[in-house]
Amino acid sequence: MHDDAPPPPDADAPPGERLSLPKEISALFADLPGLLSDRVHLLSLELRRASNALGQMVALGLLAAILIATAWITLWVGLAAAFLAVGLAWPWIVLLVLFINLSAAAWAVLRVKALAPLLALPATLRQLTSAAAAERHDESNHPHG
Repeated sequence: MHDDAPPPPDADAPPGERLSLPKEISALFADLPGLLSDRVHLLSLELRRASNALGQMVALGLLAAILIATAWITLWVGLAAAFLAVGLAWPWIVLLVLFINLSAAAWAVLRVKALAPLLALPATLRQLTSAAAAERHDESNHPHG
């Protein structure tokens, strides 16, 4: 493995002229606030950029939802016009569109209900609770005192 880091400034100095360990440690502690503030500043800038990106994503998602809803309505208006051209009466067309849309909505609701338990992170909870239960079981069987 090749190390690209430059050598310390006193690496070539004779042993008597090198910084002592306490001086190196104090120099490191002197640099810590600057390193920490740089990292906090970077985090602040990235959080600001991320919040701007999230705002744009939400706005674009809302725009996409509006456009998709408009396209969906247009599709059904076109199908209704086609059914009218074939000679189907308006009440039957409305019932057909209503039935198809309500069926799709019911499927979506059932799918959401099936997915909802996954939000509770069941595998993680199972793992954490079984590990905690195992620790309690071990402690009750092998008291430390």
